[in-house]
Amino acid sequence: MADFKDVPLKTIQVQALVVMKIVKHCSASFPTTATGSIAGMDQDGVLDITNSFPFPTADVVNVEGNHQNDASALAAAAPRAKANVAYQNEMIRHLKEVNADANNVGWYTSATMGNFVNLGFIENQYHYQRENDKTVALVHDVSRSSQGALSLRAFKLTTTFMTAYKEGKFTTESLQKSKLTFRDIFTELPVHLHNSHLLTAFLHQIPAKPTTSEVAMPTSLADLQNNPIQMPLYPSADNLDLSIDPFLEKTCDLLLDSIESHYTELNNYQYYQRQLAREQTKITAWQTKRKSENAARVAAKQQPLPEDEWQRIFKLPQEPSRLEGMLNAKQVEQYSKQVDGFTACISAKMFAVRGNLLPE
Repeated sequence: MADFKDVPLKTIQVQALVVMKIVKHCSASFPTTATGSIAGMDQDGVLDITNSFPFPTADVVNVEGNHQNDASALAAAAPRAKANVAYQNEMIRHLKEVNADANNVGWYTSATMGNFVNLGFIENQYHYQRENDKTVALVHDVSRSSQGALSLRAFKLTTTFMTAYKEGKFTTESLQKSKLTFRDIFTELPVHLHNSHLLTAFLHQIPAKPTTSEVAMPTSLADLQNNPIQMPLYPSADNLDLSIDPFLEKTCDLLLDSIESHYTELNNYQYYQRQLAREQTKITAWQTKRKSENAARVAAKQQPLPEDEWQRIFKLPQEPSRLEGMLNAKQVEQYSKQVDGFTACISAKMFAVRGNLLPE
């Protein structure tokens, strides 16, 4: 009998058609956030994504809440909306009827300058991953892809974070007990693009460079009509472009905004600590006074007063959730990696043209 083991995901394999559909949807919706569902199947630790479809845009008139006019907020919350869940199930049923991979394996979203680590992203992925652990979130960075390099990344929440998020406790004590840090929120899985055999055969038919330096010239017009000249593919010179400083500058601005948000969360926690220390001082003074009163009552042979009334009189402040601070720290890490990658590329190019920049 075959031994079926639950192999954890190691690699994400995305079909080229799925990549084109995701890129088209995200580019058409830019700068508004675009979300959709992905379908496929997993086998031996490889998640093969073979199809995708976008979620319908929400009707802002019928949406309740404070974000009726914010299209990005509505699109970001689309994966866990009840109407879109029913729409997704209907699409999966139609895929099953045409004998396609009808297994939902996650969702995709668009991002701008790597800005995707937020509470909405966590809630969407938790919505999928609590039902099926082998679901991922594909993140397509439209701004990064506009520079000429496709940015498509896959993430899934860690088991430790799933347990903590299910309990809903992100206090200092619970984080110390579970040893959960911002690095343990989610893991990134490698993404590989896959072409079908038909597409691979087409790519091999694209004209290439001539094998010989001397090309036989046609002798007549009939030779040109029967054997037309095929132009070869030329190498791209985009890698020699130095004008990526605005992209780096924008990333640094977003990095400073995230650091400012982190300091705001830190100030809120320090305010909580000051409030807690103030209340604890009042409780200690009250307990000391009550003990002296009870000592006097015992000396007078009277019934002592209860010493646990402070729980009814005083109310300790509730500790704020540390989840927002963890997400800000994770977003700062994402921006820092982007800046590191940009500066490394720019430094190499600047050293290459250093001779022309320095005065002689």
